[in-house]
Amino acid sequence: MADCEDIPSAPQTPGTPGAPLFGVRVDKGSTGKRTLLHGCNSCLSMESWAEEHMLSDLPAALPSASLAKKVVAEFIGTFILIFAGTATAIVNQKTHGSVTLLGLAASGGLGIMIVILSTGHISGAHVNPSLTIAFAALRQFPWIQVPAYMGAQVLGSICAAFALKLIFHPFGSGGVTIPAGGYAQAFALEFIITFNLMFVVTAVATDTRAVGELAGIAVGATVMLNILIAGSNSGGSMNPVRTLGPAIAAGNYKGIWIYLLAPIIGALCGAAAYTVVRLKGEDNQGRPTRSFRR
Repeated sequence: MADCEDIPSAPQTPGTPGAPLFGVRVDKGSTGKRTLLHGCNSCLSMESWAEEHMLSDLPAALPSASLAKKVVAEFIGTFILIFAGTATAIVNQKTHGSVTLLGLAASGGLGIMIVILSTGHISGAHVNPSLTIAFAALRQFPWIQVPAYMGAQVLGSICAAFALKLIFHPFGSGGVTIPAGGYAQAFALEFIITFNLMFVVTAVATDTRAVGELAGIAVGATVMLNILIAGSNSGGSMNPVRTLGPAIAAGNYKGIWIYLLAPIIGALCGAAAYTVVRLKGEDNQGRPTRSFRR
């Protein structure tokens, strides 16, 4: 112990491979070389400190959910999203506009945010066929699972719409998104706002340099902004099943082709646009991601 001396940690940082952390005591051997004092309990190497204090705290890799669990999560997430957004629109109609466009936008943004935060780690929280198709086109999602996801999304939308029809009857027609103006205007708006949505989604869900932990907030804010932009004209759907389920429940199919086609094209273009502008580098190599499973 008499031969131990303090070595300051300032010259070497914890990031230096093999460097001591803070300060350790070393022993001068007979050769004059400094070595770690193995018999001293206060001596601590970088490796042992990391193993004791850091590595044990690292979360284990998320287990991969089975396809059945993913499909169930997509069904529930879609049900929550469609129920929330459509119910708000119905209440707005029932109360003669008391919810306002801002309230409708907030409902849509909050709905997708809580779905992402609650099911994103299970299924990826697509809850939108256009996003599922775009993720598959980006090779971030297997094509073989696309039919199962889309089936769950359609079924969740229909179940939510008919549940609302039973609860709010006869005000079920208030939740259907239909063009308020011309079809061309509605198509253009749905294309652009879905482009915006998928651009943001592609960034936070597939690029490891984006702040993926804030995906729910980023996507929710985008949905809210898009509804504020297009809500009074096209309804701000951005999602084929947001329109399909309520349309079936209400029997109102006016301009439905717009809401089935424009979001898919917009999502594909938005995903392609981010792929073009994304930074190239080693950060994304060998680190595949799927949707919001970060």
